[in-house]
Amino acid sequence: MVSRAKINELLNESACSHSAHKPKGGGCDKPKPGMAAGGCAFDGAQISLFPYADAVHLVHGPQTCLGASWETRETLSSYGGRNHTVMGFTTGITTNDVIFGGDKRLADSIDYVVTHYAPEAIFVYSTCVTALVGDDIDMTCKLGSQKHGIPVVPVHAPGFVGGKNLGSRLAGEAVLEHLIGTKEPEISTPYDINLIGDYNVTGDMWQYLPLLERIGIRVLSSMSGDGRVSSVRTAHRAKLNVIVCAKSLVTLTRKMQEQYGIPWISVSFYGKRDTSFAILEIAQALGDPALVERAKAVIAEEEAKLEARLVPYREMFAGKKAVLNTGGNKAWSIASGLQDLGIEVVATSIRKSTEDDIEKAREYLGPEGILMKAPASEQSKIIDEKGAHILLAGGRSLYTAIKKKISFIDVNQEKKVSYGGYEGLINLAEDLRHAFGNPVFANVGRKAPWEVG
Repeated sequence: MVSRAKINELLNESACSHSAHKPKGGGCDKPKPGMAAGGCAFDGAQISLFPYADAVHLVHGPQTCLGASWETRETLSSYGGRNHTVMGFTTGITTNDVIFGGDKRLADSIDYVVTHYAPEAIFVYSTCVTALVGDDIDMTCKLGSQKHGIPVVPVHAPGFVGGKNLGSRLAGEAVLEHLIGTKEPEISTPYDINLIGDYNVTGDMWQYLPLLERIGIRVLSSMSGDGRVSSVRTAHRAKLNVIVCAKSLVTLTRKMQEQYGIPWISVSFYGKRDTSFAILEIAQALGDPALVERAKAVIAEEEAKLEARLVPYREMFAGKKAVLNTGGNKAWSIASGLQDLGIEVVATSIRKSTEDDIEKAREYLGPEGILMKAPASEQSKIIDEKGAHILLAGGRSLYTAIKKKISFIDVNQEKKVSYGGYEGLINLAEDLRHAFGNPVFANVGRKAPWEVG
């Protein structure tokens, strides 16, 4: 069971911007009744670890817990072997297990998984029921690992301890304790990096990885988009950790710096400006002048090609205004991409953003931009006041766009194409073109023929 001390440590992360802005070690918000309704710690842990396609993800709990986050995101994988994430695994505990303990059922499940699926590792997730019952998943996982010769990793993130952000941090703790540093890489280079927090939703990573490879930068491991257990075990030999968007894993990078001396930076690959900045930032952090010059050459070449392709889109989008209602770092990173396309972002949501994200959102939107703390109740009024032409948000905000007769794009994890990197900006431009040209948003708000007159 995860201890109260561990939860307090993760909520008061020294490397997190919340701690610096709240008095007396206030840190991140403590769990409150009902806060897990938008996603619990168990959800967050699964979201962070599910992209490891060579591992089996075994939920130790009732069958109903299995569907919480399984296959809810387009986290694409290039894994050539059997992709275990397309299947759901659960111990499916019953009332008898609650009464007598579920350790035996968990041990049998581990044996079954190894015999029939032969994964590189098994992640075992505790849930509310098994955590409250007090099943000793640490010992069961340790014995299973010794018996089968593969990592069997306990993930202590039962839903009741907090929200998704805390669950992601607990997942990072499990990876750091049980995987990182347990294997040496076959080869090492001076330009090895770890990518932290990019889940490769709709293939975002694949937009910029070829650019890094052209420069000579090698991704030693990814935690966790398109990740592999075998590579994350060698992550302690990287020269740099690069957080891509997901600040929830900042504790992992801070502890890796303390344990292994690996520095870290935080970047975004949304939009032209941020993609160019991210590539150059990585090259500069690795400290090789020749590498920096190669990065500048690749950036100049890619920007020149991109600018020529953006000309017709900028003409098409001239004078357009957008309201952005999404989460975390996307409050400013997608805003950056929209501005690169010539669209004015008049408001963005900061409800799920860190202090750093809020600061960047203010920088990108300027003094006139509105930072929405309660977007569900604010966005409708802002659309009217600012004369916005499009709303970019999650699917739950579609009704607002229909009601206001403006265009709409779903930019959350349910989106079907990548907006990452230079090519992703073209994908965003195409989606905007189609959205602005779609007559449905104006038509659905009209009166029916029998209502006219």
